[in-house]
Amino acid sequence: MKRDPERELDALLREIRACHLCEAHLPLGPRPVLAASTNARLLIVSQAPGARVHATGIPWNDASGRRLREWLKVDEATFYDTRRVALVPMGFCYPGRAGAGDAPPRPECRATWHPRLLPLLRNVEFTLSIGQYAQAWCLGPRRKATLTETVRAWREYLPDHMPLPHPSPRNVGWFKANLWFEAEVLPALRERVHAVLSQP
Repeated sequence: MKRDPERELDALLREIRACHLCEAHLPLGPRPVLAASTNARLLIVSQAPGARVHATGIPWNDASGRRLREWLKVDEATFYDTRRVALVPMGFCYPGRAGAGDAPPRPECRATWHPRLLPLLRNVEFTLSIGQYAQAWCLGPRRKATLTETVRAWREYLPDHMPLPHPSPRNVGWFKANLWFEAEVLPALRERVHAVLSQP
């Protein structure tokens, strides 16, 4: 019997959204948040949903998402069109707070769901890894010693990948200290994203 990747993905997404694997470790309980289709050409791999995203169930529905869409120069309709963009965090649920920011993504998603999910996204041409956890998973030994070094080496990962810092307002100090990011990386990022998304 011939495989139907679209039906497989729909079934898998239902499984993921019903997941309670790490419920005991989630302060607000499980609410897996992701968006994907087999047609997506752009894959955005991030860390984990924040509290606002947990509350709404909409990926990147916060200040970080607004900045990310500004980086990409895409509108909300394009960003949330799963036929074009897949939004897959390393941890699907809000992990709670740790110190001044959010806790790291729970490891259960990476072990349980990602090996089944990513092979179904067969049309992805360009992947963005946002933050150190996504870069560790996406790039493995190709990652540099620090996030800054990894992002600064962005040309090494083209044409199919680009590492980015997290667009969180808490990272404003990083943006001010690394002006090359806006001057060099963002124009190249926009050019590549628009080339990928403009394909029929």
